[in-house]
Amino acid sequence: MSATGIAARLIRAIKIAGPISIAQYMAESNAHYYASRDPLGADGDFITAPEISQMFGELIGLWITDLWLRAGKPANCLYVEFGPGRGTLARDALRAMAKFGLTPGIHFIETSPALRAKQSALHPGAIFHDDMDTLPDDRPLLVVANEFFDALPIRQMIATPGGWRERVVAHDGHAFIPLPGDRPMDAAAPEQFAAASPGTILESCPAASAIAAEMARRVKAQGGAALCIDYGYTQSQSGSSLQAVAAHEKVDAFAAPGNMDLTAHVNFAELAQIGAAHDVRVSGPVSQGDWLKAMGIDARAEVLKQHGRAEDITAAHHRLTAPEEMGALFKVLAYSAAHWPTPTGFE
Repeated sequence: MSATGIAARLIRAIKIAGPISIAQYMAESNAHYYASRDPLGADGDFITAPEISQMFGELIGLWITDLWLRAGKPANCLYVEFGPGRGTLARDALRAMAKFGLTPGIHFIETSPALRAKQSALHPGAIFHDDMDTLPDDRPLLVVANEFFDALPIRQMIATPGGWRERVVAHDGHAFIPLPGDRPMDAAAPEQFAAASPGTILESCPAASAIAAEMARRVKAQGGAALCIDYGYTQSQSGSSLQAVAAHEKVDAFAAPGNMDLTAHVNFAELAQIGAAHDVRVSGPVSQGDWLKAMGIDARAEVLKQHGRAEDITAAHHRLTAPEEMGALFKVLAYSAAHWPTPTGFE
């Protein structure tokens, strides 16, 4: 179905049942967007850290390897990646692991046919899953989720003179428009925001909470660890973080559903709370720049420069670690089983 078809379907849904939630709008838009294309790279809409430099995936592989070695080299571990993009991160991470004898089974959680094809070409032996339900439950998991949570559908509430309402999406015959819905939501507003001024927006991501809870439950039951990297915040806050990107430029999030990447900032404070509630060790969140430096990106960059492309490597290092680039906005958080070693990189 074309992007125009997605818009038409949303308009029909609105005409039949009234305005739809931000979550439904985002979920249906992104489902089509990711299913129909490879959005990565210079010719796509955005670029992620693994595509910027091999250093990113290599250091994740070394982080996993260090844990595995200190855990006593448990057999039959599984490498599980959520939303693996083109498979680039997995390629670099698995190459780093193999140098130390770690060759886990490869499992990808991916629903996009277009991206599955790219991942299969790079990892012919990978096993694909739509969600965690079909993952083996009898062996340790080594989980990576890089820029996965940000694409999950969010809900928004907005303060009005009449109280809190869910923020919904209507269509005025010409364009999609976000506005307050009719249903009162005062009971769902956190106490500290009960008296917020009209126009204040609060976000939540039920899908992220559910996936994080299952991820933590699996790590606790099966052993291993999960590493989550994304852009987001470490303290709950107000304001809309919903954004859209197309052709590497920010665009109106309500202009062209299905033809742009819709994302929102990740609430790392909530992810940490979920991990703690499920009795896994929670490490972080820390900034991506600090974590990469703790993992040795400075030394790795110097080694790579000896083989050429020094200017490109310097630029990639800066983009991944500098506070004004990805270094501060992106956060890193880990879950690990209590009987596994404490992960490195979070000191």
